[in-house]
Amino acid sequence: MTRLAFISIIILSLCSCAHKPVLDDLKKQITEELGKTKGEFAVAFNDLSTGEVLLMNEHQLFHAASTMKAPVMAEVYKQAAEGKLSLNDSILIKNEFKSIADSSTFILTAKEDSDTLIYSHIGEKRTLSSLVYDMIIWSSNLATNMVIEKVGAKNVTQTMRSIGAKDMQVLRGVEDGKAFKAGMNNQVTAYDLMLLFEKIGKEEMINAEASKAMISILLDQKFNDIIPAQLPADVKVAHKTGWITGLHHDAAIVFLPDGRKYVLVLLSAKLEDETAGVKSMATVSKMIYEYVKSLKTV
Repeated sequence: MTRLAFISIIILSLCSCAHKPVLDDLKKQITEELGKTKGEFAVAFNDLSTGEVLLMNEHQLFHAASTMKAPVMAEVYKQAAEGKLSLNDSILIKNEFKSIADSSTFILTAKEDSDTLIYSHIGEKRTLSSLVYDMIIWSSNLATNMVIEKVGAKNVTQTMRSIGAKDMQVLRGVEDGKAFKAGMNNQVTAYDLMLLFEKIGKEEMINAEASKAMISILLDQKFNDIIPAQLPADVKVAHKTGWITGLHHDAAIVFLPDGRKYVLVLLSAKLEDETAGVKSMATVSKMIYEYVKSLKTV
């Protein structure tokens, strides 16, 4: 080993050690911020430029809400790459689905969906790619159920297992009331969502082309009240949200103007004050952004 190489290793080691106390301080500040609101929280941060990770309750299981639509999207691109389907496949828009609890049929209502426009197109045909797009950016429940019927919920879970997401579980589509009452729900952890978004962010989910396509969709997200809420306009956020009563999630790849990027997952449940909880998570996002921005690249 040359003397220059040895010195470089020492410098890198010192930088790494110097960062840890700062990261510990950040974790303490995040804990204090989230402690202002009654509820349960999980945080997973992974700096894709430095490899630094900050984790809090990362393996705690949460109801997935609409964050499960991100792994469903990944499964679509996986099957497309394998030639099992095409993103240009034409799908008939319908509103009748089978419960996984007892195979009885159920329908969705526009008033319970964040995408109401699609209901005026029932009986028409749309491409799979357009349904995936609406599933992510508008969090369309109707589109989601049709996409899951196409790719299979079990396949989604299996693909997540293949990337190391051991606890994420996709059992069904959305608004399956009987399954919900029976406790048959989609589940996620902050850690597993971090793994998925890390793969996408590194352009390693399926392949570079598929990852870039998924990032492009995620960048068009229309619900921006958590991770992007307090960030500067020149910071780009490719993310997927999810919410039901008392629960708000957001999982993202955050792109800084200088080319650096990081993954951030914020999960919450049992929120007594949802507005306050969302605001605290947005503040945590800003804290992490400020931390990353303050780091000097070696």
